[in-house]
Amino acid sequence: MKSQWRMISSDPELIRSLTDSLNCHPVTATVLANRNIRSRQAAMHFLSPSLAHIRSPFSLKDMDRAVSRIVSAIVNKERILIFGDYDADGITATALLVDFFQYIGADASFYIPHRMTEGYGLKSRHITDVALPRQVGLIITVDCGSNSHEAVLKATQAGIDVIITDHHNIAAPIPDAIAVVNPKRSDCHSGLEHLAGVGIAFFLLICLRKGLRDISFWKGIPEPNLKRCCDLVAIGTVADIVPIVDENRVLTRAGLEIMTQGYRPGANALIEASGIRDGYIDSDDIAFRLAPRINAAGRIDNAGKAVELLLAPERESASPIALFLNQLNSKRQEIENKTFSDILMHISGKPLLSERKTMVLFYDNWHEGILGIVASRLVKKFFRPTVLITLQNGSARGSGRSIPGFDLHDGLMQCADTLESFGGHAMAAGLSIKPEKIPEFREKFEAVVRNAGIDEQNARLIEMDCELRFNMITDKLMDELEELKPFGTGNTEPLFLANRIRVVQSLIIGGNHRKMVLKQNNDAAGKVFQAIQFNIDADKSPEKEFEEIIFHLRWNRWNGNKTVQLIIEDAVPGTS
Repeated sequence: MKSQWRMISSDPELIRSLTDSLNCHPVTATVLANRNIRSRQAAMHFLSPSLAHIRSPFSLKDMDRAVSRIVSAIVNKERILIFGDYDADGITATALLVDFFQYIGADASFYIPHRMTEGYGLKSRHITDVALPRQVGLIITVDCGSNSHEAVLKATQAGIDVIITDHHNIAAPIPDAIAVVNPKRSDCHSGLEHLAGVGIAFFLLICLRKGLRDISFWKGIPEPNLKRCCDLVAIGTVADIVPIVDENRVLTRAGLEIMTQGYRPGANALIEASGIRDGYIDSDDIAFRLAPRINAAGRIDNAGKAVELLLAPERESASPIALFLNQLNSKRQEIENKTFSDILMHISGKPLLSERKTMVLFYDNWHEGILGIVASRLVKKFFRPTVLITLQNGSARGSGRSIPGFDLHDGLMQCADTLESFGGHAMAAGLSIKPEKIPEFREKFEAVVRNAGIDEQNARLIEMDCELRFNMITDKLMDELEELKPFGTGNTEPLFLANRIRVVQSLIIGGNHRKMVLKQNNDAAGKVFQAIQFNIDADKSPEKEFEEIIFHLRWNRWNGNKTVQLIIEDAVPGTS
C-alpha cells in the first residue's frame, strides 16, 4: 500500500490574523496554524523558546528525595556511581552527570554495561562486580533502572543506596529505591512524560544545583552555567526520537546554539569527523551524523568510549576517539546493510509473510547491536510492527520497532507470558525470550496486532501544510521556516505541494540519489531551484516532468553560501 496524501485544512481567518500580527509570510502563518498555534503570544513563545519557559523540575515525583540524598553523598564525600544505558540518550545523560560531579570535585565514576555480554539495565551482577569493588555508597541510574527490582534489593542488602532516573515505561510496583524519578510513574503528575532520559538527568542537575545553593556550597566555587551542557541534552533528546515539543524543544534549541558556539572539545571533534561544515548545526545533523556515531560505540564496541569523548578536556584527546567512533559507525553500516539484504533475500521466497500483520524473524548470531535499526528499515519498507531476534549461546534477545497507531510496549505487555523480560516505548522496545518460546510469541504477537484494528491507510497518511508555487519561495520565507526548527516528532518539518514541474537538469549522485534543477510550468517569474530526491531507482529512466511533488524547503549551506534546496519526499510522474 502506498502512502496517501492529504492537505491540512486550517482556518483562513486565523492564517490572516497570524500573518498580520507577526508580519510574516502567509505560508509561515499557515504552518503555525497547522501546528495549532492560534495567537501572536503563542507564536512568539514557539518561535523564541527559552529556558525560562520550562516547567518546574521539582514537580517530578521523588525529585526532592533524590536531591537530598545526593547532597548528603557530596557533603560526606561518598563514592558515587553513575550507571547509564548504552544508547546515545544514556551516554549523554551519563556524561552530563559525570561532568557536573567532576566540576564540584565529587568522588564519582561511571559504568555502562556492554550491550552483547551484559544486556540492558542495572542487574544484580553490577552490584557485586562493579559497585562493591569500587566501594560505592550511592548509585544513580540514568535512562534505565525502572525495572531493576532485584538489583536495587541486592544493593540495599549491601548497604548501597540507589536513585533511579529514567523515562521508560514503568509498572507498579516500582523498585524500592531511595528515589525513582520517572515522569511515567502513575503517581507523577509533572506532565513531563515527553522528556528523554538525558532531559530527566538535566532536570536533576537543576534541582541539585539549588540543593547545593541552599547549603551555601557555591561560596567556594562559581555555580555552573547549566545552559552550557544543553548540547548533551540536545544530542540525547534528538537521538532518542522523543517529541520535540515543550521542554524538549526549548532544550534542543538551546543545545544547538551551544554546539554552534563550540564549547565542548569532544563534540567539536565529532562534528568535524562526521563532515559537518560551515558552523551550522541542526537536528538533522544530530539525527543522521552525530547520534549514529555515538550509538555505534554501544552497538559495536563499548559505549564508555563515547562517554570519554564527550568528557574529553581538550581537542588532542578527543580527536582520536572521534575518529575511532567514525570507524565503528562504518563497521556498523556494513553489518546493518548485510543483515538487511540477507533478510530481504530470506523473505522474498516466503509469500505467506505478506498475509501477516507483523514480522517476527530470528536467526543464529545476528549482531544484536544493529537489530533495532534493521527493524526500523523493515518497518519503513513493509509497514508492519517488526521484531528481530538473535540466538546466541542458548539465549535469545531482540529489538522491535512499530508503526503509528500501535503501541509496541503495550503489545509486548500482552505477550508477557511468552517473554523473559522486555522494556521500551510505544515505537521501540527490546526483549529477551527463551528460544523455544519464539514460535508462541510470534503467533501471540500477530494476534495482538490484528486485534488492535490499526487503520493502515490513516497510519500511512502524509499530511501537507499547503500548496506552494515556486514564485512564492523567497529568502524571507526560508528564514522564517528556519525559525520553526528544531524539527522532529511532534514538530514535523513543513511539507509542501507543487504541481506541473519540469526537470531542467538531472543527474545521479551517491549511487541512488537524484539531484535536479526544477522549474514550475506557467511560472511567469521563471524561478528555478535545486532539488534532491533520495533513494530512488537509479536504473529507471529519469523523469522529464512531474505532475505533482511534495517537498521540504531547506537552505543548502556550502562554503559560506546558502541556496534554496527542495527535498523531494514523494512525486507523481508526468504523463508525457
